[in-house]
Formats: sequence, structure tokens, C-alpha cells
Amino acid sequence: MTVDGDNELEGQIAEWRAYMHRRRELHHTDAEELEDHLRSRITELTEAGLRADEAFLIAVKRMGSLDELSREFAREHSERLWKQLVLPGEPDAPAAARSRRELPVMVLCAAVAAFAIKVPGWFGHDMSGDDAGFYARNVSLFALPALAAYFAWQRRVGLRVIGVLALLFILGAVAANAYPLAGDSQTIVLTAIHLPLALWLVVGVAYAGGDWRSDRRRMDFIRFTGEWLIYFVLIGLGGGVLMAFTVGTFDAIGLDAEGFIESWLLPCGGMAAVIVSAWLVEAKQSVIENMAPVLTRVFTPLFAATLLAFLVAIIWTNNGIDVERDALILFDLLLVIVLGLLLYAISARDLTARPGLFDRLQLALVVSALIIDALVLLAITGRITEWGFSPNKTAALGENVILLTNLAWSAWLFLGFVRGRMPFARLEHWQTRYMIVYAVWAWTVVLAFPPVFDFA
Repeated sequence: MTVDGDNELEGQIAEWRAYMHRRRELHHTDAEELEDHLRSRITELTEAGLRADEAFLIAVKRMGSLDELSREFAREHSERLWKQLVLPGEPDAPAAARSRRELPVMVLCAAVAAFAIKVPGWFGHDMSGDDAGFYARNVSLFALPALAAYFAWQRRVGLRVIGVLALLFILGAVAANAYPLAGDSQTIVLTAIHLPLALWLVVGVAYAGGDWRSDRRRMDFIRFTGEWLIYFVLIGLGGGVLMAFTVGTFDAIGLDAEGFIESWLLPCGGMAAVIVSAWLVEAKQSVIENMAPVLTRVFTPLFAATLLAFLVAIIWTNNGIDVERDALILFDLLLVIVLGLLLYAISARDLTARPGLFDRLQLALVVSALIIDALVLLAITGRITEWGFSPNKTAALGENVILLTNLAWSAWLFLGFVRGRMPFARLEHWQTRYMIVYAVWAWTVVLAFPPVFDFA
């Protein structure tokens, strides 16, 4: 099968999947089983000599009417849509026993993460003072291995995948701690920023059950990341209220609780919240409306207006962009937010729907971000030409080149879709593949920057 044939087939399957997901009676896992069944039928038919489009049509026909399937599922699981929100599965359900075990397994993984951040203290590492750099570099190593273990158990991954996950976490730990970096080294900050990203994508391999080559699995992980972030922030806000009440109530009886909060509640609770947030996403993803795509609808017009106003201000004032470290971090965060808005709009969009006003707003957002990224790159290149390379400038240069490439091609695909010349599925396919580039760059910064810039 040719590459074009593969892309066309994936576009047809994406449209079929979008139609199926609109059937609210179907559970997420049931929909996955139906898609796997469809793909296996297509494979059998293509191996028998049919073209991809012919195999798709025949396979869908043989599977029967989706409306009939939905009605059948609704009759068999009429209580599931509301019971799952607060109750475990029915006792006679095949996965009921496993569902009941998920809560204690999650609690165990959360306890391991909370315990892990206290272990360095036994070896003389204090969270304050000179050891702050140690905790900044290693913060992702306390919770993310436990989160990967939770998904490895939940997805029942094989020993080979478990071995790969373990090796990647060990590699991250060695890279973060092998070099005796000075306290004012720029690579400490870069490692603290990039190691969590690199290891988060390792967690994605566990989330995908080891099937990282699947576009659908990678897009599922993108959706999970947005939902996880929302739950994590909500838990953090609730934890802040809890800590404020704890300090206030104990202070009323003459006891100082700040030491307990700083040493135990805040660090241990933060690590445990990483696991709990993931569990909440997994437990509720098929029952309530995903929040990340909803927020995308709200903030896309606002960010588009802000970026356009910023570009107008640059033209009006003729001022250049400041490329100091804090400014670079701010612009990179802005571009990442734009990319996140694009990703979650893609994940929630009906692939069969025609282009609309929101799609044109997204195109304006992406084009504005693309122009700003080009201006930032020009400023960074000018600073490097004048002052030479440094860890911060090199990291910013690489990240902005990667973002520029992604935004440029996304804008081209979006333009083709808005003009009716390109299927929307190609944009989804591009974004899920490009995740690998971000992973490679994050590992490059973590592994290569310390020896190149600190010990060259």
C-alpha cells in the first residue's frame, strides 16, 4: 500500500471514528474494540488483493449499522452512563474486579511518589538552601516513574516495554545527576525544564500500552495531558485552600503548622497529586465532557486577538523583541500555549464537519504565532552572532526552530483545509507524529548540554 493510500485510509477511518464517537451510548473502550475490529477486517481484505478504499467500504458494510450497534449498547448498558460517575462497575461485569483494584493500585503509586521525594533527605539533601538545584533537576523523577508504573499495570504491558521504560528513567536520573554542575550553571535550569518533558513522553509510551507508533494512541495521550493538567491545577488550588486553613486553625491554638506544610504536606501532596490527577482522568473520561477542548473554544479567540494586537504594537512602535532569558521563556510558553490550543481543538473536532468560523480563528492564531516565532528567532540569531552561543540561547534557538517548523506546516495544512483542498485528518496525523521531534530535543538538552557547555 502506498503512502498516499495509507493517508487516505487513515482519513476514512478518522471520519468513521468521529461519527462513532458522536454516539454517546457507546463507551470509550467499546469504541476502541469496534475500531480494532474494523482495522483487522480491512487488513484481511487488503491482503486478499483489494484496494484500501474498497476494503474500508466492505469492512464497514459487514460490521452493520452503527445506529443499530449504539441502540444495542444502550439497551444492555442503560444505567452505565450515570452510574459510572460515582459507582464502580456491576459485579458481573468482566472488568469489574480490575476496576475495583484500580483505586488501591492508584493509592499505592501515589504513596510511592509521596515517599520518594522524602528519600533524598535521608542522605542530607535539604529542600531549601544549596540543595534546591538538586530537587529542581530531579523533581520529575519522584512522581513520573510511579505514574508510568500505574499505566503499565493498567495497560498490562509486556516485559520488553517495562524494560524500555525503566532504562529511560534510569538514563534521565543519570543525566540529571552525573555532572558536578556549579550552582549558577544555566544547564541546571535547562535540565529542570526539559527532563520533565522528556520523561512525560516516556509516560506516554506506558499510557499507549507500548503502541507508540499508533497515531490514535498518541492523540489519546495528548487529550489525556490536557485533562490531567486541568485536574492537577484544580487539586493544587484545593490544596492551597487546605494549607491556608491548616495554618490558620493551628495558629488559633498557638501551634505553628508551617514547618509541617513546607516539609511534608506540600512536597508529598504535590507528588501524590500527579498520580491522583491521572486516575481521575482515566476514571471519568467516558462519563463527563472533556474540559480541555471546551476551554480551547473559550481561549482561542482571546489568544488570537492578543497576538494580533501584539503584532500591531510591534509595527506601530517599531520596537524589537527582548531576548533576555525571562523574555525567551515567556515567548516559548506563549507559543506552547498556542500549540496546546491547536492540539485540543484538533482532538475534539468532528472530522466530517465543514470548515467554519472557529477554524478560521485557529488559522489566524497559528499564523500570528508563526510570525512572532520568526521575529523571536531573528532576535535570538542576532544575539548569538554578537555574543556567541550559550546554553540558554542554544536551547531557545532549537526550541523555536522546532516550533517554527510545526507552526508553518500546521498553517499550511489548516489553510488547505479551510479552502476545502485537504482533509482535516492530515493535520491530526502531522501533530501526533511531530511529538517525537519534541521528545528528541528534550533528551538532547538533558544529555548533551552539560558536557558541551560546562565541561567542553
